[in-house]
Amino acid sequence: MEKKSYTFEEIKQKLVNYCVYQDRCHAEVEQKMKEFLLIDEAREEIILYLLKENFLNEERFTRSYIRGKFYIKHWGKNKIRMNLKQKQISEKMITICLDEIDEDDYRKTIARIYDDYISRQKGLQEYQKKSKTIKYLMSRGFEYEFILDTIENYK
Repeated sequence: MEKKSYTFEEIKQKLVNYCVYQDRCHAEVEQKMKEFLLIDEAREEIILYLLKENFLNEERFTRSYIRGKFYIKHWGKNKIRMNLKQKQISEKMITICLDEIDEDDYRKTIARIYDDYISRQKGLQEYQKKSKTIKYLMSRGFEYEFILDTIENYK
C-alpha cells in the first residue's frame, strides 16, 4: 500500500490533534513523528511549536498518567514509576508528580485490594493466603512496607 504524503502544515496539525486528544509525553510524540518521514529540522520545529503552544507538557502528562493509573487501574507507585521510566520520563519529574496520589487514598486502596484478594483465597493455609496476597500486591506495584503495614492493621 502506498503511503500518503503530507505537507509540513498537515503533519503539524496531525500532531497537534494527537496531543489534544490525550496528554502525550515526548517519547510518544517522537514515535508518532516516525510515521512521517521528516528531516531533523522539521521534527525540531514541530516539537518546539507543540511545547510553545502547550500542546506538549511533560509535567501535565506525568500527573494525568499517575492519576489515571492509580485511581482507575489501582496500580501502586512502583509500577507507575517503572512505566513512566519506560516512557523516558525523568526520575526527578516522577518524584515531583507522585504527590498526585493522596496518602490516605493509597493506604485505603492497598487495604481494599488486600481484603478483596485474601477473601478469594480458598482452601489454603493462613500463611499461604498471606504470602500469595503479598506477592499479588507487589505485582500491582505496591511497596512491601505499605503492604506489611496493611497486614498489621488488618488483624
